[in-house]
Amino acid sequence: MNDLSQATQKIRIWDAPVRVFHWLLVFSFVGAYLTAESEVWRLVHVTLGYTLGGLLAFRLVWGVIGTRYARFGSFVRGPGAVIQYLKSIRAKRPEHHLGHNPAGAVAIVLLLLLGLGITATGYISYNDLGPGWVSELHDLLANAMVLVIIGHLVGVVTASLQHNENLVRSMVTGFKTGEVDQGIRRTWAVVAVAIVIAVLGFWWLQWQSAPKADATVAVQNSTEATK
Repeated sequence: MNDLSQATQKIRIWDAPVRVFHWLLVFSFVGAYLTAESEVWRLVHVTLGYTLGGLLAFRLVWGVIGTRYARFGSFVRGPGAVIQYLKSIRAKRPEHHLGHNPAGAVAIVLLLLLGLGITATGYISYNDLGPGWVSELHDLLANAMVLVIIGHLVGVVTASLQHNENLVRSMVTGFKTGEVDQGIRRTWAVVAVAIVIAVLGFWWLQWQSAPKADATVAVQNSTEATK
């Protein structure tokens, strides 16, 4: 009886920095993608792009020094493990992983690599530091990231249904079901707060550097054109 209650106990799996990183990354990429073709929202696009890059840099570091399930060593596996997990999904007897499953790990690695590529090509293109094809590569990488995200979402929904657990909610609360000794001991909330402060501070600095005078002139020209 005690073993059963222990096995079904809610335990902390995702620390606060991982969760804050995840949702800020979602916001930054979606916002940057939606503003990519607009000159009016160019500063927003660039700001969110730089934010994306900063978040990814943090995740690379946290993937080495972070908590148990945040570390790459806890979920990045070889092709054999990925194939075995996919077979278990197909057989409707899915392997259960408290952290990222092998297939999800592939999506995460791809998202990290694509995100870094998007940031690098965006920086080069925005600052005119390279040939014209860099801008096309930037767009190609962004569209590839959308496809990976769609695949990731399909995987999340599939795993949630087969394991009867809400994986999206766990990335909000940090909790999943498992044994007590499998949970993490610290949430590192102070690091999560530091991330939020750093991001908001960067956004404020970007806002302060916005070309307000040019915006005012544009509004005046638009007003005059309608007269």
